[in-house]
Amino acid sequence: VQLQASGGGSVQAGDSLRLSCAASQRMLSRYSMGWFRQAPGKEREFVARISWATSRTDYADSVHGRFTISRDNARNMVYLQMNSLKPDDTAVYYCASGSWGDFADGRMDYWGKGTLVTVSS
Repeated sequence: VQLQASGGGSVQAGDSLRLSCAASQRMLSRYSMGWFRQAPGKEREFVARISWATSRTDYADSVHGRFTISRDNARNMVYLQMNSLKPDDTAVYYCASGSWGDFADGRMDYWGKGTLVTVSS
């Protein structure tokens, strides 16, 4: 399975962006998909995840209430709607897939190439 992330860009604080992740093939129902990010000089961190089968979602505390993850099973797509962006959200965002529990330690089965989000104050 190949994952392709897109939608990054440069915005001002308070703006919105929507990231997209396209999977090259239909995901098995046992998989979840989600997003990690890595800011300059920092470790990669979990952002959000969604269950492919149930649409159950989970978010990092730092983005809860501002970001929304969703999926389109028919198109094998996952989206991350990011609102009220802050400079601290500046990072390379990575799409990933694996089991629900894999997101806890980042040991994902599949990774996409990152897309850069830059938020200026």
